[in-house]
Amino acid sequence: MSTEKIIKSKSGWLFLLITIALFAVAALFLANFVLSAIAADRNPRLDPSFPSIIGALVFFFAGLFVSSGLFSLQPGQAKVCVLFGKYIGTVKDEGLRWANPYYAKTLSTNVGDLSSLAAGVTPSVNVHTSIISTRARTLNGDVLKVNDRMGNPIEIAEVVVWRVSDTAKALFDVDDYDSYVAMQAETALRHVASIYSYDHMEDESESNTAITLRSNIEEVSEALQSELSRNLSVAGITVDDARLTHLSYAPEIAQAMLRRQQAEAIIAARKKIVEGAVSMVDMALTQLSENGVVEFDEDRK
Repeated sequence: MSTEKIIKSKSGWLFLLITIALFAVAALFLANFVLSAIAADRNPRLDPSFPSIIGALVFFFAGLFVSSGLFSLQPGQAKVCVLFGKYIGTVKDEGLRWANPYYAKTLSTNVGDLSSLAAGVTPSVNVHTSIISTRARTLNGDVLKVNDRMGNPIEIAEVVVWRVSDTAKALFDVDDYDSYVAMQAETALRHVASIYSYDHMEDESESNTAITLRSNIEEVSEALQSELSRNLSVAGITVDDARLTHLSYAPEIAQAMLRRQQAEAIIAARKKIVEGAVSMVDMALTQLSENGVVEFDEDRK
């Protein structure tokens, strides 16, 4: 497992001035060579100053070398420094910075396994720049068809807000952290949907207290976020929020579930009517007894 190491980089403004100075000296050597060549053309006894062109080339390539170490970081960005395949550290300083020009500018990983190589399929290569974003990102998941705890087919979708918190783990412990987040988000959503029922069922004794996907949005979101945080911690990913964006019965049972909900609504309404009638009768008997209008024995009541 990789661990992020924060390193400090040098200010880029000083090295920018050094670069300009090197290019200026190279230009002076080049101008001296041109002037000596013109003088040699006018007077054949004079030889052009070849050391000037050599000095111009030396200072020019030195300026290119120094300038290749310049880079800039905006807020919410980090540069991963890798020297000949070895992880050196991560720079998170903002502004114009300078680091070793030999640090790799791109990081590539091969995506494939032994079975694909045996089948003659060339593994694909994922290329990431050494500068990655640590800002919050949003993943809008596709609508999935899964079975809830009762086995009912439902359609469900999610939105996940995540960010890279450990650049070393994100780049070196997984092949492609973007696709890894998408795959783990789908897996976690399927798992959470399978441990909760879509709605309260009438024949369940714990129907009044059981957590359901439709009625307990906050609890389900917390369970989904906890599942994602546990799975994505391997890749150095922090999950800021995870919520459901779509929830419905699958089309093949939607009509049957609608009829069930209508029947439950009718039964609930009739229960209210019966409760109201019984309470009215009880109140009438109580008032008649208290006012002494009529005395009823238990059988007459």
